[in-house]
Amino acid sequence: MYTIVVGGLAAILYVVTGSLLGVRLSQAGSGKVWSKAGPLAIGWCAVLLHAAILAPLVFRPEGMNLGFFNALSVSGWLTAVVLLVSAIVRPVENLGIILLPFSAATVILALLFPSERIVVEAGQWPLEIHILIAILAYSILALAAVQAVLLAIQDRRLHDRHPGGFIRGIPPLITMETLLFQMISIGFVLLSLALASGFLFLDDIFAQHLVHKTVLSITAWVVFGILLWGRWRFGWRGRTAIRWTLSGFVALMLAYFGSKLLLELVLQR
Repeated sequence: MYTIVVGGLAAILYVVTGSLLGVRLSQAGSGKVWSKAGPLAIGWCAVLLHAAILAPLVFRPEGMNLGFFNALSVSGWLTAVVLLVSAIVRPVENLGIILLPFSAATVILALLFPSERIVVEAGQWPLEIHILIAILAYSILALAAVQAVLLAIQDRRLHDRHPGGFIRGIPPLITMETLLFQMISIGFVLLSLALASGFLFLDDIFAQHLVHKTVLSITAWVVFGILLWGRWRFGWRGRTAIRWTLSGFVALMLAYFGSKLLLELVLQR
């Protein structure tokens, strides 16, 4: 009962935070925009409650329990944490309008569909670190994907000469692109570390149950690497950057959750 109450409250606070950020953005240009501190404080309360129910679900005495919905909830929690930390120093809080309701959904799903899948036995801390780095890389690149979607909307509105509405409440296009590539750069470094630690600590990273995840993760790594190289060498920006970002994230999403969905929920392995 305690877990359900705390989890439900965390989900409500996530949705409240996302809604308040949406209202705040809708007031852009009216001169009545209030501080982001209030909504973000509520978001931090949601994160703490989420962590309180997530920790005992994932870190079990026998090892790390990362069934599909637990893994999804960890991703939702880390995404919220990265967003809230980033929003302290960067104007990225509007990404929470989409991402925080997603975090709320992951809380509810983990409670409704409890899963038992010990992916790492107790005491195998190198593998635990590998998994946490991998999920952190996914969370940061998820932020980048949502940033790319927002950038695409902004670019379209500006090209159509309709810069009004919520567009007035987000940073200029050049700032949005700079933030996008900062996220991708950090995510790329973490993804590189995740792949490197996988090769070091896993007995066979191309084993049958891992091959799809490995191939898709390497594909995403190549896509993001080419994008960063294109940015440095040719100054890629705008729609080119958006397409490459979303392509890389789709590959990564399929690697992390597509394979788990297929193996655990469809094939029940």
